[in-house]
Amino acid sequence: MININVPVGASLNKDGTCSFSVWAPMCSSISVVTDAAPEDTWPMKKQKLGYWQVTVDDTTPGMQYWYKFDDKLLRPDPASRWQPDGVHGASAIVSTDFNWTDDHWQGIELSELIIYELHTGTFTPTGNFQGIISKLDYLQTLGITAIEIMPIAQFPGHHNWGYDGVFPFAIHNEYGSAADLKQLVNAAHQHGIAVILDVVYNHLGPEGNCLHHFAPYFTDKYKLYWGDSINFDGAGCDGVRNYYIRNALMWLDEFHIDGLRLDAVHAIFDSSAKHIMEELTEQVRQLEQRSQRRKILIAELDLNNPRYVTPVEKGGYGMDAQWVDEFHHALHAVLTGELTGYYEDFGSLEHLARSMQCSYVYTGQYSQHRKRFFGVEPKNVSYNQCVAFIQNHDQVGNRLLGDRLSASLPGEALKLAAATLLLSPHIPLLFMGEEYGEKNPFLFFTSHSEEELIARLCEGRRKEFAHFNWEGEVPDPQSEEIFNQSKLSWKTNESPGLFIFYQQLIAFRKKKLAMQNFRRYDAVRNIRIQNNVLQFERHGNEESLIVCLNFGKEPESLLFEQSHTYKKLIDSAGDQFGGNGSLTSSIIRPGQPFLLNPLSVCVFEPTDQSDEFGSL
Repeated sequence: MININVPVGASLNKDGTCSFSVWAPMCSSISVVTDAAPEDTWPMKKQKLGYWQVTVDDTTPGMQYWYKFDDKLLRPDPASRWQPDGVHGASAIVSTDFNWTDDHWQGIELSELIIYELHTGTFTPTGNFQGIISKLDYLQTLGITAIEIMPIAQFPGHHNWGYDGVFPFAIHNEYGSAADLKQLVNAAHQHGIAVILDVVYNHLGPEGNCLHHFAPYFTDKYKLYWGDSINFDGAGCDGVRNYYIRNALMWLDEFHIDGLRLDAVHAIFDSSAKHIMEELTEQVRQLEQRSQRRKILIAELDLNNPRYVTPVEKGGYGMDAQWVDEFHHALHAVLTGELTGYYEDFGSLEHLARSMQCSYVYTGQYSQHRKRFFGVEPKNVSYNQCVAFIQNHDQVGNRLLGDRLSASLPGEALKLAAATLLLSPHIPLLFMGEEYGEKNPFLFFTSHSEEELIARLCEGRRKEFAHFNWEGEVPDPQSEEIFNQSKLSWKTNESPGLFIFYQQLIAFRKKKLAMQNFRRYDAVRNIRIQNNVLQFERHGNEESLIVCLNFGKEPESLLFEQSHTYKKLIDSAGDQFGGNGSLTSSIIRPGQPFLLNPLSVCVFEPTDQSDEFGSL
């Protein structure tokens, strides 16, 4: 399949003119109308494959415009770069000029990723890109190496998670301008922090969606829960593929963004000889060569299928990494005891051990929740191609009350969860606020204006929650109060030991050689379960560590089988982490039993290994 590589949208030129290009094969005539001269129209000339183009004189940044169909119907630009008045208003011309100072930056490798997921509107009191910039020092101190920003494409109203965006090329008008986003990326790079953007290529939101007026962007060949399926493989699909590939390259090239997290790729249906994800990856690899900067593609999918991250030459799509929901499910079920909804497939330490070893839990076994055999083993996938988490926007926000783990678990259990994630070989992803035990919920919120849509949305939420047997009224997603409740409190001093524990675990992960091995066959060894303790070894670079995780509410007595003397490096029960005092000796000698505190973690290494990090 050949990418047709035609520009779309409005491109401001140095001479004050602006070139407009729109894909509208279904139109018999189309013109540009600007707010500067609404009585005039600029007829566009039809080019090959249904593209229309024209160059307009005397244009300036901020000038608003519409496309006019057959001299009567006005619509905003499908590739609009700015919607000053929201999804129902005119599009506006944007300057791409920016004074970058990140020439030193070459991107980030998978092995270096410590990801922090955030929502622009609720991360800071200001709810914009400038607010994120103000927290970069904090994130750098924590040890974060990449921020993952939830979708920012223009959506209807004031507040939204972002997955209802309808203008993929336009930045939500309340988050800031294109220059503000570039300033954020530039500043992040100065702090040694990469920027990953969450993008939605499987559907568009229902309100303000005007693409169907222009071209066959959608298909009824496939059915989606969220809306019309994108046409990636039917008649006219070349223009659709070009539209989304150019969108991805815009973020990665013009905005210097380091990677994309592609939402729900399992809902991107494509029977073409070359899947759209493979074609997108191919184009991104070419951009890497041109820019000499690493660009990362992360797939979110719920299929336990390694095809998306398998190299193209081995029959895959060549993407870099994928989210692994089952690590979360296994850990959450053990910590909370919840066994309804999809948690019914989990609940034992054996499930968690399997996720630690295989990333997926289900690799061909029968799933009670799915009522079928499910998954395959990712044998040739490195651990650092799998993004794991203990909380994220979905797993918190799609709960009835948007409650975080901190709402129901004691501090010792929160530290245990953090250690399970950060001592695993997977790419760790933190959800904003978890590092200090944020108590405010993260609820589902929208600000649609269409009453019928709102009613359908609320009914859909009620049906979804029914699977979990949660009790209580479904919070109104349209409520301003629900949105405000979801903002971080930034009460970082209420659990200082938790923040220090996260900070030290991240530093430990970066510095210890055994933590730098991500090979599937030997990074994790000798996984054992004894009563409520999960024990495993991390190996790499001629270094070995033993990790002991006690999920029980009572102390556990352990005995190492190896004839080594071990030094304790990490103990979550320590005073410096707000613990109750450790029961575990600093030195464990051969044949010597020792106690492990309830809801705690200890990490040991043989005393004959060099100890550059010291003990915690």
